[in-house]
Amino acid sequence: MMRARNSLAIAVRKPDGEISVEVRPWFTFSSWKLFRKPFLRGFPVLMETMVNGIKALNYSASVAVEEDEEAGELTNFHLFLTLLFAVAAALGLFVVLPHFISVCMEWLGYGGDVESLSFHVWDGVFKMVVFIGYIAAISLIPDIRRVFQYHGAEHKVIWTYEEGRDLAPASARGYSRLHPRCGTAFLLFVLAVSILLYAFLVPWLLTFYSPEQFVFKHLYIVAVKLLLMVPVSNVAYELIKFSGKFNKNILCKALCWPGLMMQMLTTKEPDDEQIEVAIAALQCAVQAEEK
Repeated sequence: MMRARNSLAIAVRKPDGEISVEVRPWFTFSSWKLFRKPFLRGFPVLMETMVNGIKALNYSASVAVEEDEEAGELTNFHLFLTLLFAVAAALGLFVVLPHFISVCMEWLGYGGDVESLSFHVWDGVFKMVVFIGYIAAISLIPDIRRVFQYHGAEHKVIWTYEEGRDLAPASARGYSRLHPRCGTAFLLFVLAVSILLYAFLVPWLLTFYSPEQFVFKHLYIVAVKLLLMVPVSNVAYELIKFSGKFNKNILCKALCWPGLMMQMLTTKEPDDEQIEVAIAALQCAVQAEEK
């Protein structure tokens, strides 16, 4: 899957070996001027990326098994349900679960209440452990490993294009499978920013209102954290845009480094056939943008 400014190219290797490519408009919220402004565009970008990614995976699955392409497409209703489930699962796994594990650490006497810094230190530690553990676990699934190989192929081909080299497997093979503008880095930035902001904002907000009952208090805090994911993702997006734009700067290299290390898990070395698929997608995306 390769994106140009306004279009998306999806390339799929069919069972007969032929590469099928479809170019479609990029679904976006950016047609609203408000969602193009800095520090407001991050969350819409995250949502539209999920929508386009789900639609692309659904299309590629239908083509890969030579089903009727139209029959395999999700309806808008099913797309909404899939997106809703994906968002709920992600928030539950990376926001709610670490919070209540941190509550257990408080019960065990290894951390303080939610107003204390130690609570949020535990919350951040468990958030990162759950995230990294989840990525490492799914990478063991053969089908997901192939997805990660295609992810690596996309990065190699993008590096080749940006360096002005011929788009061929022989040229792309030598480039890194890691790239500073990867969406994986965006997710990691979201987690890192949420850890920092929650540590200061949650205790501050509790000075204005703090339920006395234990269960309601923590449900209230979890609800606040879920709402704060919107500004968190907006800040994270601006950070990744800045670090990607000035990737030669030593500070930006430091900002990019954790995301690049995470890509060691989310990308795998591709073979030449996978690189060919990535090249087909990039070429069609570029051609679509030039029309």
